[in-house]
Amino acid sequence: MRGKQTVRDLVLSMAAIGVVVFGIYFFVPHSEGDPVKTVGYSVELGQARRDAPYAVAAPVGLGKDWRATSVTYDSTDPKAVTWHLGFVDPQEEYAAVEQSNAGAAAFIDAKTYGAARSGSRTVDGVTWTKYEGPKYDALVREANGVTTVVTGTASFGQLAELAAALEERGGQ
Repeated sequence: MRGKQTVRDLVLSMAAIGVVVFGIYFFVPHSEGDPVKTVGYSVELGQARRDAPYAVAAPVGLGKDWRATSVTYDSTDPKAVTWHLGFVDPQEEYAAVEQSNAGAAAFIDAKTYGAARSGSRTVDGVTWTKYEGPKYDALVREANGVTTVVTGTASFGQLAELAAALEERGGQ
């Protein structure tokens, strides 16, 4: 008789837990909005433009459909100061501006995830080197010891739009 009570008690306990779990799942609201969290970047941009040893690039005049999603500025190594500004473009693809005064080859390889040089593209009269890769494509410009990489899963058209909107200011 004792064994049957234990099994019955176990089944009743499991049923009670199931009802509680179902109730929590049913009554707790689930997020159905846009999963992309946008960020402001004016503070970081201001700091980078005051502090960086090069003119820091950021877009001006992009449409509202371009949403900033990540920003970082790292000046801990004066010979490898980095600026990053990531976006989701109007087609829901990722595009980012990456800049550094570090060695160009290693920086490009890291930011494009190993994309290979594939030609060039002129954007607003400026020649950018094209890189194509299995993960990211990129437009790259090297000038005055600074490498600017516009990279991501976005199309070359969208990357060019971001590159065209870049304005460089600051630097020491």
